[in-house]
Amino acid sequence: MSRLNLSALAVRERSITLFLIVAIILSGTYAFLRLGRAEDPSFVIKTLTVTAVWPGATAQEMQDLVAEPLEKRMQELRWYDRVETFTRPGIAVMMVTLSDKTPASAVAEEFYQARKKLGDEAPKLPAGVQGPFVNDEYSDVIFAVYALEAHGMPPRELTREAETLRQRLLHVPGVKKVNIQGERPERIFVEFSYARLANLGVSPKDIFDTLQHQNAVTPAGSIDTNGPQVFMRLDGAYDDLQKIRDTPIAAGGRTFRLADIADVKRGYEDPPTFLMRHDGEAALVLDVVMQDGWNGLDLGRALNA
Repeated sequence: MSRLNLSALAVRERSITLFLIVAIILSGTYAFLRLGRAEDPSFVIKTLTVTAVWPGATAQEMQDLVAEPLEKRMQELRWYDRVETFTRPGIAVMMVTLSDKTPASAVAEEFYQARKKLGDEAPKLPAGVQGPFVNDEYSDVIFAVYALEAHGMPPRELTREAETLRQRLLHVPGVKKVNIQGERPERIFVEFSYARLANLGVSPKDIFDTLQHQNAVTPAGSIDTNGPQVFMRLDGAYDDLQKIRDTPIAAGGRTFRLADIADVKRGYEDPPTFLMRHDGEAALVLDVVMQDGWNGLDLGRALNA
């Protein structure tokens, strides 16, 4: 039996050979033009971070009462490999790593199962523990950064403009998500003088307790009728700055308005967690993350448009 000679076959079947060459060239050209272009290659990180906060607890208490129960739940994961825990007074940070053999397609499901197990364990943690908080998206690569500033505009209005711009950017093809950095949360400040409160016989604790109880949202039940069920609601939660000023404070057999003994004003987080500046001007920053496999050149042109 004669051996197969590809060279002779290609020469003999010239039309088929020419067709295959043209098809390969066209498909290669098309694939090259559609090739994704990014600053960094997309890869799957098989690690997530878990953070829990318990103000006032020692490092040993964080390890024994918070980190250890969470570690045991993480060991139930199918592709679990190891967990590295760092504890300090009041905080515990865990790095949960999946096995190297974990298929890339199974990582998202494993992270979802981890969130479920941590959520089931959270109610069993000691009172006062905040979290656990899970972060499994820190591997995102920022494609473009935009600074948004407006001289003289209040930060809350600048934040609204940033939210509007964020929604517009999310409609650009190729944008995976947009994060806003540098936002200063709004706060309501109640400022009073301890000497003045002492003269009036009012304790700061009286003010704190009154504000907390007045602003509580509690169920008030419902009324069953022949028609629809009517739900009752206590209208006590604060929704206006003037209502806070008009809050009655009872102490020493007398009743005061909060505005009579303290200054109530609206402001921003002070001191701020962090600030963003552009050319010395307070600004917000919008981080644009590109979808996996997308052409960065096309996304750049779309964002400019």
